[in-house]
Amino acid sequence: MNKKLKQIVFVIVGVLLLNVFSHSFFKRFDLTKDKRYTLSNITTDLLDELETDLIVNVYLEGEFPSEFQRLQIETRQFLEELEAKNNNVRFRFVNPNDIGEELIKNGMAPSRLTVEEDGKLSEALIFPWAEIFYKNRTQKISLLPNTLVKTQEEQLENAVAALEHSFASGIQLITQKQPKTIALLSGIGQLEDIKMYSFLSALGEKYRLAKFTLDSVKEDPEKTLAQLKKFDVSIIAKPTKKITDQEKLTLDQYIMNGGKTLWMIDNLSADTDSLYNQGKMLAFPRDLNLTDLLFSYGVRVNNKLVQDLNAAKLTLASGNTGNQTQFENFSWFYHPLAIGNPNHPITKNTLPIRLRFATQLDTLQKNIKKTPLLISSILTKLSGTPKIIELESITNEPQQHEYGAGSQLLAVLLEGEFESAYRSRTKPFDAKQFIEKSSPNKMVVIADGDIGKNQLLKGKPYDLGVDKWTQERFGNKDFLVNTIDYLLDDTGLIDLKNKAVQLRILDKKRAYKEKSFWQLFNIALPISLLLLFGFVFNYLRKKKYR
Repeated sequence: MNKKLKQIVFVIVGVLLLNVFSHSFFKRFDLTKDKRYTLSNITTDLLDELETDLIVNVYLEGEFPSEFQRLQIETRQFLEELEAKNNNVRFRFVNPNDIGEELIKNGMAPSRLTVEEDGKLSEALIFPWAEIFYKNRTQKISLLPNTLVKTQEEQLENAVAALEHSFASGIQLITQKQPKTIALLSGIGQLEDIKMYSFLSALGEKYRLAKFTLDSVKEDPEKTLAQLKKFDVSIIAKPTKKITDQEKLTLDQYIMNGGKTLWMIDNLSADTDSLYNQGKMLAFPRDLNLTDLLFSYGVRVNNKLVQDLNAAKLTLASGNTGNQTQFENFSWFYHPLAIGNPNHPITKNTLPIRLRFATQLDTLQKNIKKTPLLISSILTKLSGTPKIIELESITNEPQQHEYGAGSQLLAVLLEGEFESAYRSRTKPFDAKQFIEKSSPNKMVVIADGDIGKNQLLKGKPYDLGVDKWTQERFGNKDFLVNTIDYLLDDTGLIDLKNKAVQLRILDKKRAYKEKSFWQLFNIALPISLLLLFGFVFNYLRKKKYR
């Protein structure tokens, strides 16, 4: 009796010790092949900096397609990893049915999905969003980004792969004490604010924006340069005025002092109002006085106009039926659909980017890393300028043999130590702290000034990512926001976009076809095994005690 009592006491003490040990030493093991639940050092560092509770509301709750329940499960498991790393992280899943209108007002639009269940197609509405709350601040997180995919399964894979980047980026933005600053350069004939509203409003959710005029360079260039250096990145959005030598030196020294730049350059003047009103226009070179400046950094914006058979569409009136005007969509080869670099986080999985009257880029032999970001298709045609472009040519059948110029470079990322364009030249003003060579820096040059131009509908700005006539979706806004994110990223956070996962998803057609067999199999097999076990057990029991 004493021996049995000792064994019982030993087991109880062992269980208690094991329980205490398990609470003191907690460890989760990621056994997935793609390590989707293993947090990066960047995310871990962000979690370590949390000073108080970080609350996450996820609006993936309720009834929705089974395949997107997988996104709910993956999101929950990822948040459990964050919670396990830092108990300041707390999350909950909220059913959006009662607060759908409020979410839409806050910019969290629902996604309409086409779902195949039991061989039938149906539509479902979900809110693939999360909200982070930290110290009286909030940050929205999209859980279903717009990506270039062929199937919803691929879209789901991309969404799961983007979870860590999405949440880590949101945590970084909501916890940073001093937001990064962006200067939108003005006084150079740039795009109007209302025509860049969609792009700028997306940036305004992450960074601090301000207009910065270069007009003050005339009066006090040194003071202007000192003020410009306070900004982390500058956007040069479709300048139409000739840049003066003083302004060029100011921009040059801003770059030499570590300032990042996004160049959206139109080297051609193309008046689209004349095209629509008069049916034709003249495209001719525009002298911006930037050739030597960009040349010194390793890139040249040419005057060759790119026409591409892979192009966006224009909606034009094609006739009348009764009193109703009929409209038709035509491919407009002067608006190429650029293809993003699939191996770079700026352009990975982005939708095609629509350009308007773009020209080609050349890179030069300089000690600078050059990464192509946007290229045309191989079916292109290069046209010299000046050139008269007639709208009626849109109905002409293209001669494919004319479109053999091959892929053209339309946007490039430059990284490295840039040499000043005024290193061995006379300077237009006396720069007291002139720098000949920058520390490691980066810039992006795009051969189209209208890449960030949104359409207007009844005088109000329309979403940059959607065409108001055809409702075709483009990746312009995502590409530009990703570009700014990359230029301002000093931690490597955006590299998390390159994370890839592979989900094991059922073959829907086969599952539907073999549904009855597997239902019968799952019912009959357990019962058969149970009967077999009973028969064998009784047989052996009778044989033993007979």
